[in-house]
Amino acid sequence: MGLKVYINGELVPREEAKVSVFDHGFLYGDGVFEGIRAYNGKLFTPKEHIDRLYASAAAIELKIPLSKEKLEAAVMKTLQANNLTDAYIRAVVSRGEGTLGLNPRLCEKPNVIIITDSIKLYPQELYDRGMEVVTVSTIRNHPNALDPRIKSLNYLNNILAKIEGLNAGVMEAIMLNGQGHVAECTGDNIFIVCKGTLITPPRSAGILEGITRNAVMCMARDEGIPVLEENMTRYDLFTADECFLTGTAAEVIAVVKIDGRPVADGTPGPITRKLLACFRKLTRG
Repeated sequence: MGLKVYINGELVPREEAKVSVFDHGFLYGDGVFEGIRAYNGKLFTPKEHIDRLYASAAAIELKIPLSKEKLEAAVMKTLQANNLTDAYIRAVVSRGEGTLGLNPRLCEKPNVIIITDSIKLYPQELYDRGMEVVTVSTIRNHPNALDPRIKSLNYLNNILAKIEGLNAGVMEAIMLNGQGHVAECTGDNIFIVCKGTLITPPRSAGILEGITRNAVMCMARDEGIPVLEENMTRYDLFTADECFLTGTAAEVIAVVKIDGRPVADGTPGPITRKLLACFRKLTRG
């Protein structure tokens, strides 16, 4: 049986899952989304993801035509219709069909779309031995121009940075903000370990406050590992004892080389390995 996609209350075959070319999500990136993971048939931190989706929508004056409870039920319905227990779920709310002008108030009805599928962002060997990243010249959007807490359909800032990383031969890239502080990667949050303390950029650095980021910070505190949210520069990256990334799709993955420089001895560090083990225990039992 082929993949089914939820569109506005109906489950349709993947090949028939279509929206109008006049949808402002397509024309202008006017919409919001969330990526959610399912493990063993259960959604991971669904409340946090759904709350963030509705907060993103509220920030752009987009009314989601479903209650939070009904949206979560629709996610589960789509997951079950595709016979998936371990999956990546993409919930999308676009502004809907309108005119070629910018005016969002001419879009009468938002589109609610739910896609469930398997995902493998990085090969297993990178989780075992760590990955290489680079810092790029594309800076993170200024938070006063586009608040990073809005998880919008316009990801061009991240895509431009991703292109730089791919051109450098790596799968992920670190973006700095306008002040030269480390913000985040193109799709993941970043952490370093310095003298036994876990450090990650604060929200004020222009980051998307990741759900997995927050879960890992909670796990670290439960394990007695001090956690700080403070500004970092490339100096802090180059002198760190460990470095790793977090994200819904990436989970927890070690970084062992930055801009061609090994992080410490160039292997995943003990705190990174411990937090990865804790995360997998939490999600996979």
